[in-house]
Amino acid sequence: MSDGSPEKETPARGVDLARVALRAAREQARARGAEAQQRRQARRGGGLRSGARRDGRDPMPLGAAVSRLIAERGWETPAAVGGVMGRWPQLVGPQVAQHCEPQHYDEEERTLLVRCDSTAWATQLRLLAPRLVARLNEDLGHGTVKAIKVRGPEAPRRGYGPLRAPGSRGPGDTYG
Repeated sequence: MSDGSPEKETPARGVDLARVALRAAREQARARGAEAQQRRQARRGGGLRSGARRDGRDPMPLGAAVSRLIAERGWETPAAVGGVMGRWPQLVGPQVAQHCEPQHYDEEERTLLVRCDSTAWATQLRLLAPRLVARLNEDLGHGTVKAIKVRGPEAPRRGYGPLRAPGSRGPGDTYG
């Protein structure tokens, strides 16, 4: 009952005192738990709440997986040269690319074999070879390509048709 006088606070006793102490202990425990959780997560570098860590079996983007495979197998140079073969017209120009195409890269000798569609273009490419080697090494890294072997057009193969006599050498053996 209120008689207009200020109420006096009675000190907590018994059960009330236990409830206050329990509430304070819970708040302290929550604070310690949150701190410990933050430390664990910082130590893990983020990651999942389950404590799982990244390993080689985790899914990754395709580009990262291919780059990792190339690095693990030591395919950096062949992959780079393959990229150059795909960008051949940009490296040599459209006119040269129309008449000359890269065929094979020999990793041991560090040579690039290029086939041309005429002897005139083969001669032209032989004259351009030192500048082309410098350009390729600028793009791929120093010493990747040491030389370019230029080949002219291949002669047609001598085919044996259904009406040839066994052992004949063509029209040359009918005149004599």
